[in-house]
Amino acid sequence: MTGNASSGGARRSDATRTAILAAARERFAGDGYERATIRAIAKDASIDPSMVMRYFGSKEGLFAAAVTLDLRLPDLTQVPRDEVGRALVTHFLGLWESNEELTAVLRVGVTNQAAAERLQGVFRDQLLPVARKVCPDPEQVPARAALCAAQVLGLALTRYVLRLPPAVALSHQEVVAWVGPVVQRYLTAPSP
Repeated sequence: MTGNASSGGARRSDATRTAILAAARERFAGDGYERATIRAIAKDASIDPSMVMRYFGSKEGLFAAAVTLDLRLPDLTQVPRDEVGRALVTHFLGLWESNEELTAVLRVGVTNQAAAERLQGVFRDQLLPVARKVCPDPEQVPARAALCAAQVLGLALTRYVLRLPPAVALSHQEVVAWVGPVVQRYLTAPSP
């Protein structure tokens, strides 16, 4: 009987966790990170707010667990090698401006380990494979991809999180003209 009771508890636990994550995804998508509350998410999942905290520890932890980040990176095999940096910056600008979840994950990732791990996973699973396709030296791919990530995340931080007026004032074309060649250099230039 104890085995059945344990598996029943595990199923309830999995069902509760699944309900919380589903409610959180809907609430974060509908209200955004700032306006979504643990209370509202718990109500949507038909549970007590303390259960959300029990499973995820904090709003930041819940957000990191609930949000899936697909960068939908372009197929760079169709892009001339010397235009890859511009193509990636153009792609990231569009992505940051159409997906407030990315801005929220960046904001949360600075202070929350679970969100930081989510961003590290995105780097490992999505950005590294793209860098492998264009970098001239396979041994340098991780460092080059990390430099690209630093450039793009720094841009996102200044433009979409901190909203520094000069960064916000730049047009898409200006951002691509300034940042595209830097990303290009990180990916394809000879090693210093």
